[in-house]
Amino acid sequence: MFGWAITFLIVALIAAVLGFGGIAGTAVSLAKLVFFVAIILFAISLVYGLITGRRPPVS
Repeated sequence: MFGWAITFLIVALIAAVLGFGGIAGTAVSLAKLVFFVAIILFAISLVYGLITGRRPPVS
């Protein structure tokens, strides 16, 4: 999910350099949205893992 956020950020930077303001603004908004969703999902996963006490398997 962080990959998508970085992709939208790169698209926004390229669009800004080329002068496409509307596309750059939209891409920045999408990058922010995806980033915050990823942070929220990470926090939920972390709390769930701490509550259940389950550990990932060690290979």
